[in-house]
Amino acid sequence: MDYDIIYFSLFRWNGPYSSISVALAKEFSRTRRVFYINNPFTFKDSLRNDPQIEMVTPKVESGKITFQTEQNHPNLITITPPYTYPINFLPEGILYKKIAQQNSKIIYDTVQQTIERYQIKKYVFINCFNPFYAPVLPDEFKPILNIYQCVDDISQEDYIARHGIRLEKKAVQKADVTLVTSQELYRLKSPYAKNIQILNNAADNTNFSRAINEDFPKPAEIANLKGKIIGFIGNLDEARVDYNLIKAIAIGHPDKQLVLVGPLNNTSYKTLGLDKMDNITFTGPKEMEELPAYLKYFDVCIIPFSKNLLTKSIYPLKINEYLAAGKSVVSTNFSPDIASFKDFIHLASSPTDFVNLIDWAITDNSADKIFARAKKAATNTWETRIMEFEKLVEPFLQKKVRKQKFTKDHKHPSY
Repeated sequence: MDYDIIYFSLFRWNGPYSSISVALAKEFSRTRRVFYINNPFTFKDSLRNDPQIEMVTPKVESGKITFQTEQNHPNLITITPPYTYPINFLPEGILYKKIAQQNSKIIYDTVQQTIERYQIKKYVFINCFNPFYAPVLPDEFKPILNIYQCVDDISQEDYIARHGIRLEKKAVQKADVTLVTSQELYRLKSPYAKNIQILNNAADNTNFSRAINEDFPKPAEIANLKGKIIGFIGNLDEARVDYNLIKAIAIGHPDKQLVLVGPLNNTSYKTLGLDKMDNITFTGPKEMEELPAYLKYFDVCIIPFSKNLLTKSIYPLKINEYLAAGKSVVSTNFSPDIASFKDFIHLASSPTDFVNLIDWAITDNSADKIFARAKKAATNTWETRIMEFEKLVEPFLQKKVRKQKFTKDHKHPSY
């Protein structure tokens, strides 16, 4: 079926973290028009000069909606709404509800102007993990399908849980279809979803397989390191990453180097003294295109996630990125989804087991194993996710179109 996609996401275009919505939007735009609406900044963000304001494109302009065609994706328009009002600190009640309605109106106006500016006739609306503004579009907008996309257990993120638990439940209840990224999220959202489907995370296989197929010079941060390299790529979020385990790995393997590639948004690593350890290197965030050069020189990759309620709901992006690069992986057994990769990775049952598995994983690198990992990753690309998406939503699209046609054909005539 021919339609455009309006994608409103909590994750901003050119934001500091990779996200399923950005990856899917790029892939969708190969065959249809995509209008990607950034999570709005608040007036508070502008006053404290949030660095993301300069990072995210198109740049926010007070009181204006800004549009930009992405240079490498001609079918993809990124859109930044005007500033909204910060209200997360408010308790639930009349004041919160009143200002929330004003904020939602800003997003609805952004959607309406996008529809008019680009003469959008038939479209699917996807809200990715942002129930705070426009969880689904009101009936008068007439999308052919309202989809809510849940990518994390919102109850486990303290800041967004304050209002997010209540608002996301309403979003799921109102959506025509709810998409979730993991088995645990399916279990959590099923009781109140009309229709629910699993659409897992994936990887840019073309980019990460370069670690196998191309030669790269050693990146500067690791150029002079001696010994085998234990590597991690991803957001070093303390709610997910077990920093005590990272310290145990560094202590248990003094002859090796632990290289952690990704943004740091906490100080726990300093509290534990990880920044003072000679065999730990923090590189900071890198662009996706830079990561294969690091993976090329990792002797083993790790997923040192804590085992908690948040990680139980995670299908990690990085597992398929590691496998696409042919890498041997050691991971904690933090979720049913990571356990589904047991034939391709080493799952640790305890911190001690994790430390001990690293030496075995480093030797587990035959050509057959590398090929099998890459082959597994090739079944989990963003391209395959788009095909799965279209297969999942097609029955609901057809049902919605038939219902709209029936309603139109049976309207009472005006007299």
